[in-house]
Amino acid sequence: MLTHQSTRRDFIKTSGALIVGFSLAGPMSAARGQTAGAGGKPVALDEVDSFLAIVPDGTVNVYTGKVDLGTGTRTALRQIAAEELDVPFERINLVEGDTALTPDQGPTWGSLTIQVGGVQIRQAAATARKALVELASKRLGAPASDLEVKYGVVRAKADPTRSASYSELIGDQEFHLKVDKSARVKDPASYTIVGKPVPRVDIPAKVTGEWTYMQDVRVPGMLHGRVVRPPALGAQLSSVDESSVSGIKGLVKVVRIGNFLAVVAETEWAAIKAAEGLKATWSPWEGLPDMDQLYQVVRQTPVAKDEVTVNVGDAKSALASAAKTVSATYEFAIHTHGSIGPSCAIADVRDGKLTVWSASQAPHWLRRDLATMLGISPSAIHVIYRDGAGCYGRNGHEDAAADAALLSREVGRPVRVQWMRHDEHGWDPKGPPTLAELRGGLDASGNVIAWQSEFWIPKVGAITEGVPMLAATLGGLPYKDNINPGNIFQNSAPPYAFPNAHAVCHRLETTPFRPSWIRTPGRLQNTYVNEAFLDELAAAAGADPVEFRLRHLKDLRGIEVLQAAVRRAKWDTRPSPKKSAASSPVATGRGVTYCKYENVRTYVAAVAEVEVERRSGVIRVKRVVVAHDCGQIINPDGVRAQIEGNVVQTVSRTLKEELKWNRSRVTSVDWVTYPILTFPEVPEIDIELINRPNDPPWGAGEPTAAIVPSAISNAVFDAIGVRLRTVPYTPERVKAAIRAQA
Repeated sequence: MLTHQSTRRDFIKTSGALIVGFSLAGPMSAARGQTAGAGGKPVALDEVDSFLAIVPDGTVNVYTGKVDLGTGTRTALRQIAAEELDVPFERINLVEGDTALTPDQGPTWGSLTIQVGGVQIRQAAATARKALVELASKRLGAPASDLEVKYGVVRAKADPTRSASYSELIGDQEFHLKVDKSARVKDPASYTIVGKPVPRVDIPAKVTGEWTYMQDVRVPGMLHGRVVRPPALGAQLSSVDESSVSGIKGLVKVVRIGNFLAVVAETEWAAIKAAEGLKATWSPWEGLPDMDQLYQVVRQTPVAKDEVTVNVGDAKSALASAAKTVSATYEFAIHTHGSIGPSCAIADVRDGKLTVWSASQAPHWLRRDLATMLGISPSAIHVIYRDGAGCYGRNGHEDAAADAALLSREVGRPVRVQWMRHDEHGWDPKGPPTLAELRGGLDASGNVIAWQSEFWIPKVGAITEGVPMLAATLGGLPYKDNINPGNIFQNSAPPYAFPNAHAVCHRLETTPFRPSWIRTPGRLQNTYVNEAFLDELAAAAGADPVEFRLRHLKDLRGIEVLQAAVRRAKWDTRPSPKKSAASSPVATGRGVTYCKYENVRTYVAAVAEVEVERRSGVIRVKRVVVAHDCGQIINPDGVRAQIEGNVVQTVSRTLKEELKWNRSRVTSVDWVTYPILTFPEVPEIDIELINRPNDPPWGAGEPTAAIVPSAISNAVFDAIGVRLRTVPYTPERVKAAIRAQA
């Protein structure tokens, strides 16, 4: 049974640990005035926070607000701390995503765990190491320059028998430090842990079924809850017949708060049966647009703000004088997160306080949102992270936590809520649709002299806010009213040096479904649009797609990563489409694509090889070659795994995934109506990593996903000479495009 954990203050009192606190602001550092965790320990990044604790037995506890979403970061963060402290990797313990114990480093998103969270831990460790060496200098009576550290022991270089371990130096003291930004981090040339393929610490337990996921967590006295969802997204609850479930053994309570309707029972099966059997009357509602009118609705939606992301030269005039012009419209479907394991959480409300076990990728944000909904102080809420199914953005984890919190408050006992499959597919926030129009102009030599692009995307709220929780909106309870689907304007500006370019994002007032982040939000859709259209310009110029890109690409690291990908793929240099594209019943093609993530960090390029069956319209991605430059690599196996996951997931999103609905509700509520890639359809994935150990580390969790759709698009065009412009590339769309061209 899982029981409440001791507070960090209790831990420190009994451990005699060295505490290192600091304020190293970076992107999304997100201190936002927080000064103490639920256990009373200060955790604000600009105060005496605790990132590291060295305990008497010589082990080191590392505390991070970032969480491992199955991406391997709990291994990489340990590598960073172990390397900088000069302690063995196996002596590093990691505590993650516990609001009573860990600092708020912002949500785990945007490929920023290593770039931000890892760098913070590295600097804290460097500060601690410097302080420990200074303590040893006094104790051993030797200048710090005459000392070295090995395996957590400071010793004299000339006489290693004169030494003091980290634990001996600390004794039973509490030693507080703010970060010393001048504390020298280790020279990468001396690394023995960072940059090495250290095996992931979680894999053995996961492959043997011993790992505890959120869905496995149990607490004493726990009840089970299920929410009865409205039959239509905007339906209002008129009446409830509680007698319809009065005969179910183990039913504890029917809960109604506004339009929030749920049941609580002693067993999960009783809760499921009660939720299925409860009779309720709801008002009709048909407020969703017709599915086949989605992009017309997007285009007609009022614009809250126009955001220009690039404005160079005079694109309008250059387009008017171009020797050749090309225009195209692209559409990218609404996606659901499709978590394999349904969202789950446990909440325990008692004595005015709340403890929540959740797989949220933003535990500190969840705490604030729950506080708003319940009308209590965030300091009264303790959120504890437990691994869940892949979320890759804000899925239903937070909503399940809100469901559980309301139900626990009603019954005065811990309540576990696990969503059903139809909840997960039907009610999680959605990746919003993207509509884009592009116009390009070529001069007589086939060079791009004009680029114009327009994107229709949802508006974005303050970056400190998230997606409203269902329980709050259904229950008429307070919630933050700033829907934030992420900075999805990023990568709308092309990464090429065009003399005249203008890109604008039309920020829309509304979107049909609750919008949220899904892996590589906006960057994926925008890169897809730009790279596919650039291929259209290359075809119009009669140029090889790689040569055409290199002609307009001036970033040396970008050039290197693009050349690495095509070299590894043994690129067939020629214009697209191939000459046999119009006749072959099973056509093959190759496509290339490139991205500088958010136009400021990780470089990635890919070549996709596809087969297209003309008669059936089926596309098979046979091979994807990726070159990847994320600066300093912490764990090459971890980076490779991230790239592989990006490719598999995004091939699925490109070929198969599309939300379906009627005027009232989502209708793609299972794996039949919302299919994903199957194991036999997974392509061969070939990866070349470009390691730059002397550069800062960047993220690898999302960038590869940005380039997969355009690589497939360009390969399909090369194979059959038909340009597909609406994702997903279903067999029906492929056949329709072939017929339209004929």
